[in-house]
Amino acid sequence: MIKDILVFSLTSNVALTNKVCELLGIEASKSEVLHFADGECLATSKADVRGKKIYIIQSTCKPVNDRIMETLIFIDGVKRANCREVTVIMPYYGYARQDRIAHINEPISAKLVADLFTHAGVKRVLTVELHTPQIQGFFGVPLDNLSPSYLFAKYINQKYDTSNPKVHNTIAIVSPDHGAMYRARDLANFIPHTSIVVIDKRRPKPNVAEITNIVGDIEGKTCIMVDDIIDTGGTIIAGAKALKERGAKEVLICCSHALFNNNALEKFEKADFIKEVICTDTIEHPEFADSNKVTVISIAEMIADCIRSHESHEKIKDLYARFH
Repeated sequence: MIKDILVFSLTSNVALTNKVCELLGIEASKSEVLHFADGECLATSKADVRGKKIYIIQSTCKPVNDRIMETLIFIDGVKRANCREVTVIMPYYGYARQDRIAHINEPISAKLVADLFTHAGVKRVLTVELHTPQIQGFFGVPLDNLSPSYLFAKYINQKYDTSNPKVHNTIAIVSPDHGAMYRARDLANFIPHTSIVVIDKRRPKPNVAEITNIVGDIEGKTCIMVDDIIDTGGTIIAGAKALKERGAKEVLICCSHALFNNNALEKFEKADFIKEVICTDTIEHPEFADSNKVTVISIAEMIADCIRSHESHEKIKDLYARFH
């Protein structure tokens, strides 16, 4: 079923790609990415791609523009080498937060980047937890937007033994703002006997949040905040602190994409009111291995299952699908 596929990583998800290939029972194909003195890059396949189905696993994370260009250049190379088709697996889609015109003269960069990949000739795109679901419509090719909610819930259910009646109604799933409510509902669908809470806040400027209200019962409960992106950490830490101050027993955070820019990891390590940060490996952070606050859950099995589904022409498992 998968004999005619080649799976490549470029520079952003080498460890994840190796895990995916191990689950598929194949070896990751070799690629080479070179950067010239003036900043140009050259990304090429070291394998014969003629007539093959190509899967490229590459998050467009920091340095974002380099990751995008590496991927586009690699796509051009394998298509000119007469591969059969190209699927881009982009665990984290950079520029997703620029998905609308919020102020006059602003671009919709998420659409611009989608156009670049569409016109490069990809057959389909697979990504994890888009910042907003409507970004799917920016692409001119099929796009699967996967949800990691099941993976988070599996970990939490084991950690808190949620099948035990004594645990029922002791966990609250918290949305850090109104826009993330659907993520909270997704997670709650997999964790029995939970309530949903939403934090009402406003943003006076980027990466700064002011908590105005908390809607829902958190008194004496384990609060699990769920969001798609943690950038510098300021917003989510402020929300966690507010929950603790207003009666939460403990606070955990589930995050799909741990950007963790600036000194975010240090801030979380010092935040004693946060028990744990649970994130996925859409973005590689080797330093997390030494952290006593961050737990990393791999999406490798989810990606491998989706590749199998594509190759067998079957639908993606409902556990991973998100339709809103």
